[in-house]
Amino acid sequence: MITLMYVCSRNNGFAISTPTEEQYRGDGIVSRGPGYGIESVRVDGNDMLAVYSVTKAAREVCVRENRPFLIEAMTYRIGHHSTSDDSSAYRSTDDVNYWDKQHPIKNAYNYLLSRGIWSESQDKEFKQEQKKLVMDTLREAERQLKPSVKELFRDVYDEMPPHIERQWNEVQQHVAAYADQYPANFDHDHES
Repeated sequence: MITLMYVCSRNNGFAISTPTEEQYRGDGIVSRGPGYGIESVRVDGNDMLAVYSVTKAAREVCVRENRPFLIEAMTYRIGHHSTSDDSSAYRSTDDVNYWDKQHPIKNAYNYLLSRGIWSESQDKEFKQEQKKLVMDTLREAERQLKPSVKELFRDVYDEMPPHIERQWNEVQQHVAAYADQYPANFDHDHES
């Protein structure tokens, strides 16, 4: 066996719109580990201290005993799974609102406030600093040359295999056919 810590970090009970009980037998991933000889534990993924404790203990098993470990962190996806997913079709507003009150970031924030480890003024200042950092980084990134679209096709293989080469050729033909819909340097190669 290899020493590896597997973390199912957001089992929220749905595989996009399908409830997990309709997707597979059992109530989660944690029951799969023992079948492979992997020590496994389920933790409340909304509880920062519980996740920390379990992760620390799992790491000890991995390091000390050279064995893999599986952690299943149960939490809830408040937002939609993707831009094409309307989770209101399969989840009630009451359900989402209930879980929003259990949100791990809110829980951690409230815990730190209650212990005097963090304050609202520190939080406000921290958020302002982080917003500035993000905006500065975004502005810097926007000044960078955009990579060639060809990077989508050559970033995995040392030499482009025939099926990927065919796909690249199809993209080039498409761009040539609809050139007015793409920037002039769309497939410009920025390599030196």
